Amino acid sequence: MTGRWTWRSERGGRRRWLFAVALVASAMVAGCSPGGSGGLEGDLDVHDPALAKDGDTWFVYATGTGTVKDGNISVRSSEDGRTWRRAGFVWDEKPAWLSEAVPGVDNLWAPELIEHDGTWYLYYSASTFGSQTSAIALATNTTLDPGDPAYEWVDQGPVISSSGENDYNAIDPGIAVDDDGTPWMAFGSFWSGIRMVELEWPSGMRAGKEEPARVADRGAPPNAVEAPYLVERDGQWFLFVSWDSCCSGLDSTYRIAVGRSDSPQGPFVDRDGVPLLDGGGTVLLETEGERIGPGGQSVYDGVVALHYYDEALNGQPQLGLIDIEWDDDGWPTLTW
Repeated sequence: MTGRWTWRSERGGRRRWLFAVALVASAMVAGCSPGGSGGLEGDLDVHDPALAKDGDTWFVYATGTGTVKDGNISVRSSEDGRTWRRAGFVWDEKPAWLSEAVPGVDNLWAPELIEHDGTWYLYYSASTFGSQTSAIALATNTTLDPGDPAYEWVDQGPVISSSGENDYNAIDPGIAVDDDGTPWMAFGSFWSGIRMVELEWPSGMRAGKEEPARVADRGAPPNAVEAPYLVERDGQWFLFVSWDSCCSGLDSTYRIAVGRSDSPQGPFVDRDGVPLLDGGGTVLLETEGERIGPGGQSVYDGVVALHYYDEALNGQPQLGLIDIEWDDDGWPTLTW
């Protein structure tokens, strides 16, 4: 089975949580960091958060709920990165083409946000429980702020799709831009693991039709790896992934692992030199105390956004923001 489905329609509850993590200078913007040592409060009930900042406002775009606004991507905002409020939805109704492309699609999953040359690109996933009949699609906008008069997400259609004829699953996009300005999209969930394709500007679509390259594979069924995200630091590239199973509340076993490469295309290896294509990966964060199954991560300006399941809230998903720290060997570390 693939990850992230059953909690898509089970939402509710909010909680303040204090995160004891160090401030990272690169995450300081206008004197505040969303992943600093203060507390998170407000509407934290999110899944698969995509973190970004537009102007002076922080935004989290997250997986939708099937019973609300036709399952569209939800939006939350914060002026200080700590107190979060609901700020609407991408659309009131899903794009009509999805019902034919992905029969039975309920809600939209795992968004990704990236800005290029004044345009925001929103990549989102459409699939159904346990299926690889899936699509990653794209919408564009000039602003992330639903209160801006210019706010309008324009759907651009599918970027890549998958079906039973493929050995990969086209969900969970993560975008990175290399030193030459070329965008790359890592994606995937279970099946043959994490894949990668080249994109192009300004369309944001695939640059070619080559078979997606393989970048991470745990090597044994059910190949529980998904939610890839690429981060560059000092000329090295880090592929963050979520291992094992999400979306089961207190029974979730999600955890975050990482590998490193000299290129955004890999090959990636873990701290012990084991290739991620051979099941390698260095675990950065896993269940601790009442915070169950952290994963579904994105990274923005040195801050990892993730969801976890709160034991004190009977397993409701909650937003977590953690600054990345870097050790003397140049590897990222995450601390609750």
